[in-house]
This record gives sequence, structure tokens and C-alpha cells, in this order.
Amino acid sequence: MKKLKGRILLFLILEFFWIIWNNSWDYTTWLYGLILVIPVVLLFGSGTYIFEGVKLTPRGLMYSFQYVGVFVWALIKSNIDVMFRVLNPRLPLRPGIVRVETKLKSPMARMILANSITLTPGTFVVDIRENIIYVHWIEVCCEEDALKLTQQIVAPFENVLMKIYE
Repeated sequence: MKKLKGRILLFLILEFFWIIWNNSWDYTTWLYGLILVIPVVLLFGSGTYIFEGVKLTPRGLMYSFQYVGVFVWALIKSNIDVMFRVLNPRLPLRPGIVRVETKLKSPMARMILANSITLTPGTFVVDIRENIIYVHWIEVCCEEDALKLTQQIVAPFENVLMKIYE
């Protein structure tokens, strides 16, 4: 049943992007999309284990919009921080790789978390091992306090992702 759910979700995502890229709501566009998407889903649908844990509910959709807001806010804050560091050479730069833990169990949630961390300026995910994420950070403020690092880097994203995927 999980494989079927993953294949259906893959089909919906591919068909959605087919329609968006073709910029047409005509039924022939949908039909051509079906002709192209169904073989792709049948051939490559076995790798849809990443969709496990996705909640296709109105509540999950609402939290997805909330996640976009949290991500945009983190993006704005980190852009401003990096901008000030570039413009003012007296601001400290203490780059380093930090080890943070996540409570997320879903592979998709961890992937989204890692991508969100990487997309915010000043951070870059180097490696992921189960629930451990290694992040290159522009200013490692408190190397000894792993909990504080986790709270600064991961917690804002993780709280909303847990509502969507866990």
C-alpha cells in the first residue's frame, strides 16, 4: 500500500509540473502528460520510499504553507546577517562544521530540512547520517553546546516539519 501511495504521489507531482511547464489547461495537454508520466511512474516508481510519511491532508497542506513562511523568515534573517558580515570586516567570522541532531524520522522531512539549511546563506549541509546532520556554519558561536547549536540551526524548521511528516 505504501508503494502505491508513493507512486500516486509521484504521478500527481509529475503531472502537475507537466501542466505548469506547458502553461495550458487544455485536455490534450493532460492527455499527453498521462502518456508520458505513466511509463515514468511505472519504470521509476519503486524509488518512492522517500514519500513515506507524507500526510496528504488539509492540515498537512496548512503546515506546508506555514513552513514556507518559516523558511522565508530564516532566509531574510540569514541574508541580512551575511550582508553585514561582508560589509563590516570587524564582525567575527568563525567558520566551522557543527554536528546537530534532528528528531525527524521521515527521509523526505530530513531531505527538506537539509535543503532548507543549505539554502539559507551562511550554512551548508556537509553530510547526513540518520538523525545527525553536519553543517558548515559561518559563525560557530558555542562549539561545546550542541543543544544550543541545534536550537539555532535546526529547531525553527524541525518544529513545522514534524507537524507535516511525523
